[in-house]
Amino acid sequence: MIHQYKNNGYNIVLDVNSGSVHVMEDVAYDAVALIEASGAGAAYDHDAITKELGKTYAYADIQEALEEIDVLAKEELLFAEDIYRDFVMDFKKRKMVVKALCLNVSHDCNLGCKYCFAGEGAYHGSRGLMSFEVGKKALDFLVKNSGHRINLEVDFFGGEPLMNWEVVKQIVEYGRSLEVPHHKKFRFTLTTNGVLVDEDVMEFCDREMANVVMSLDGRKEVNDNMRPTRNGKSSYDIIVPKFQEFAKRRGDKSYFIRGTFTHFNTDFANDVIHYADLGFDKLSMEPVVAQPEDAYAITEEDLPKILEEYDRLAVEYIKRRKEGKGFNFFHFNIDLDHGPCVAKCLAGCGAGTEYLGVTPWGDLYPCHQFVGMEDFCLGNLDDGIVNTELRDEFKLCNVYAKEKCKNCFARFYCSGGCAANSYNFHHSLTDAYDIGCVMQKKRIECAIMIKAALAEMDENEETTGEDIPELRR
Repeated sequence: MIHQYKNNGYNIVLDVNSGSVHVMEDVAYDAVALIEASGAGAAYDHDAITKELGKTYAYADIQEALEEIDVLAKEELLFAEDIYRDFVMDFKKRKMVVKALCLNVSHDCNLGCKYCFAGEGAYHGSRGLMSFEVGKKALDFLVKNSGHRINLEVDFFGGEPLMNWEVVKQIVEYGRSLEVPHHKKFRFTLTTNGVLVDEDVMEFCDREMANVVMSLDGRKEVNDNMRPTRNGKSSYDIIVPKFQEFAKRRGDKSYFIRGTFTHFNTDFANDVIHYADLGFDKLSMEPVVAQPEDAYAITEEDLPKILEEYDRLAVEYIKRRKEGKGFNFFHFNIDLDHGPCVAKCLAGCGAGTEYLGVTPWGDLYPCHQFVGMEDFCLGNLDDGIVNTELRDEFKLCNVYAKEKCKNCFARFYCSGGCAANSYNFHHSLTDAYDIGCVMQKKRIECAIMIKAALAEMDENEETTGEDIPELRR
């Protein structure tokens, strides 16, 4: 399967099954398109392709291009067979280990974000804070159900987790006490809106948190429109100075400034650039996922502008890298060094199997996005997973179980998308959120184009020292 596109002056050819990416001259690019359209793959009719290309290109150029294509095909870097379907098995029989938990330590929040899927922290139910005893049980559950896996992840989430800060610190301390006797290593992360960030939070996170996600929607007017305080006031002025200090103290340690864009700021590239201008260099901007009746929901009519913004952001990303002022944009991170991760694609995101959400009361859900949807409760920390039928449904959430995914060029990069989004829009775990798919494909195309541009920079001039992967994997 071949996917071809042109972006920012590059002719890009992706061989989906091998994961190989090629930047080609016009004649080779057009030759690949003709071969793919013929359906013959590497066994194409050489004379027929030559004749058709001869209407536009010189004979010698055509032959040179076809020779290169033949070499790539022989090396299985073009027109590769899809061998991964053969790896699909009855995942219900596979023994799963839990490797990550999302601890909803606070079902409460001190902001009133208009798009919050968690109902301003309450998850459409009761507000409450996780006790240390429940947090302790959660880590014990994770250790017990993680098998031989050494590295485990625990995300502190909410609501706003800093509203339960002392318990967060206690849980981390307890986790550290489990590492040596159980031969485990915990990677703790925290997501915060920043209102309660102070010296103690920054110092502790700098020491203990592998990653900190700081929520900010970009420009002041954009952020304050969707992320006001509970009394309707500005949150931007409160949190930006704190985040700037927090990020500065993190240094080379991982953090992300993470925002959400909506129908009201489809020019979101300006918000990402605003992050960079504030001094942040690890950035993320997610599209809101909302029902059509919500005023802020992204619509199909918004998509042309949004896709244009991703292209514009990609060009700005390259420009700033050339100027030595580069930043890391989460959705432009893509690995071209290795082939598709079959296990990852077949397992999907791991929700309901390898990854679980935990409520303040110890109930277990497939992930934080399902919390509060009672039909998706898998069990609890005392009894473990009792809804095994539902768990088995999540085991089968893979790209070959989804009609929209099995023949999509992006399937080995997105692994089938979000199960919660699929359910919320189609009442099925094996469907896909269509608007999200369009944006995901564009982000992948931009990310690959950026790799082409950076590889060209590496070839033509001295880089800043970062290794740029080759465009063939």
